Amino acid sequence: MLDETLKQEIQDAYRRTLEGLELTPRYGQRLMIAEIARTLAGIEHDDQGRRTSQEHVCVLEAGTGTGKTLAYLLAALPVAKARGKRLVVATATVALQEQVLNQDLPRLREHSGLDFDYALAKGRGRYLCVAKLDQALEGSEPNPTLSLFEQTIATDAGGDFPQLVQEMADTYASGKWEGDRDSWPVAIDDRDWRRLTVDHRQCTNRRCGHFGACAYFRSRRHLEQADIVVANHDLVLADLALGGGMVLPPPKECIYIFDEGHHLPDKALDHFHHRFAVNGTLRWLRTLKKSLTELNTALAAQPTLARLLAAFPERIAALEPSLGEAYAMGHQIAGLEQGAGDETRHHRFANGRAPAPLVALAQQLVIPFAALARDLETMTEILRESLDPDKSTGLSREQAEPWLPLSALLHGRALDAHALWQALASEDPPDQKPQARWLTFERFGSEPELTFSASPVSAAETLARHLWGACYGAVVTSATLTALNRFERLQERAGLANRYRYQRLPSPFDYSRATLSVPREAVEPGDPVAHDRAIVQFIEGREDDEAILVLFSSRKQLKSVAEALAEPWASRLLSQDRLPKRELLERHRKAVDAGQGSLIFGLASFAEGIDLPGRYLTHVVITRLPFSVPDDPVGATLAEWIESQGGNPFMRISVPDASIKLVQACGRLIRKENDSGRISLLDRRVLTRRYGKALLDALPPFRREIEGVVKETPA
Repeated sequence: MLDETLKQEIQDAYRRTLEGLELTPRYGQRLMIAEIARTLAGIEHDDQGRRTSQEHVCVLEAGTGTGKTLAYLLAALPVAKARGKRLVVATATVALQEQVLNQDLPRLREHSGLDFDYALAKGRGRYLCVAKLDQALEGSEPNPTLSLFEQTIATDAGGDFPQLVQEMADTYASGKWEGDRDSWPVAIDDRDWRRLTVDHRQCTNRRCGHFGACAYFRSRRHLEQADIVVANHDLVLADLALGGGMVLPPPKECIYIFDEGHHLPDKALDHFHHRFAVNGTLRWLRTLKKSLTELNTALAAQPTLARLLAAFPERIAALEPSLGEAYAMGHQIAGLEQGAGDETRHHRFANGRAPAPLVALAQQLVIPFAALARDLETMTEILRESLDPDKSTGLSREQAEPWLPLSALLHGRALDAHALWQALASEDPPDQKPQARWLTFERFGSEPELTFSASPVSAAETLARHLWGACYGAVVTSATLTALNRFERLQERAGLANRYRYQRLPSPFDYSRATLSVPREAVEPGDPVAHDRAIVQFIEGREDDEAILVLFSSRKQLKSVAEALAEPWASRLLSQDRLPKRELLERHRKAVDAGQGSLIFGLASFAEGIDLPGRYLTHVVITRLPFSVPDDPVGATLAEWIESQGGNPFMRISVPDASIKLVQACGRLIRKENDSGRISLLDRRVLTRRYGKALLDALPPFRREIEGVVKETPA
């Protein structure tokens, strides 16, 4: 429980922070601090600090203006320090991560009286590899990995690469740059950066001759001392996939804060998605086969490597015909001529069940890819051990080091291939949701490609086991966590148990200052021509000085309406498909500052990531209810499974998800306590369909104006 000493420390820190930042205390913020502190301080643990209780997670919906970042930092940090745990703050977007790191944490440390250190966590791929920089500086002998697999990259990179390498070496050696890609003064081309960094498989860690100067491990040393680690959802999930504790502290030593927590289920699904590109794999296998002479010359003095290299031709020969068969079979299953078509196409297997011939072929491919992965793992370990002066492998460091990145790269590709074919070959348990399985046909330049894919339709079980079940404590927060005023949809998608604590916090905003309107121009969007015409007429009837954001569900409709607009709105239009987001917002603000009207056309990304307070946004127009048709392979497979269980996927998935998106879209208008304005919904279905009332009732208590009739704010 929350003892008096800890309670007093949190209250004092809150008071000092408010005074130092000249902030007004907010009721919702105080409730949030209390709820987090009670949950985390109430976690029971044994003598070794291991959690023994199961009510260690709280889920808090805190709307814009609550001040949730300061709330969760002030509540969780004292508890984490008192329990000897680390606080990991994970965001979904770079913008919020930068705000936490560069604004909220420095202000908290300055004013709260709390003593703490913090650091930003990133994966190896965001840091310079000094060994690869050194190789690039020498330039006389190309790295074997480059000579085998990256000649195209080297050619395309152009003549600026040597200059970039020299500049990086100079600034890193002088201490003016810490080797972090994101802090380099200009954008670095992906092709150039790949030649200067490594992943966790390629990194030789303490065996590297440049370990003492390593940018990544320098950052890790700071990370190990920090009380608060700032990360993102992807890094937390990647660390968990590696077993936890590889980049971040072990989960059992962590209290996680997942800000923007509504993104977590989708982020998790991306991490469990397996892909296999047939022609891409055939290319690297053939390149490996052509390079075996060079590999044998360099490494065959080591007996085990000699045996492994001798087996590679047979391994590759066993795979090539089967992959050719997979390529032909995929086109046959989809009813396509091989290589036909320029558009990307998906062919999904109904209920996630691949045809029997493909399952049989997958079962054949699992074994050789498993054998190849095992051999490459052995090869990688021998090369890695050869860098250790205390171990004798029969290879010198000079012989082994150039080949380790290549071996690790191929090992990773073989593991990925094995995982995909295993997913296609396996049968889903009858009592569980199926995996989605599908083919993708696309073209890269003149090269056709067929990609096999498999993915779980839900990340809930994995998150429940590896995240919520493994961590010491966690807080999940966002402005939009409920759907239709309930947490059930989030629980289902994120694997959050009923026993955890859930609360919606009151907003500091007076939503009666805004009007939600369903005007007479609102029509059923089933007739695209009539709907487009209604949107155009509505926009052209606005006042000249309005600052308007119009949100569309499709790029096609956005363009159609944009082309139909008359003056003066046509010349005021700032469209997402024509301008970069930053430039668009700058032009919009300038027009408003000049006393002119301004009109933004945006898609779904503008319904969540736009912050235009006060007079910079006075009218939000939502052209249609934001239903997402589950036509992607994962969503469609899940919908099929729900139907097979007697459920209604529209009511279970589409309506709750539309509720969340509608709340987010309406949330663009009221960003500060004194904001006001109008939200117009141009989709008549909200009045005519049985789900319409539920969608409206889930919105904040705006004043309502339905077809010109003003209604009282709902209680």
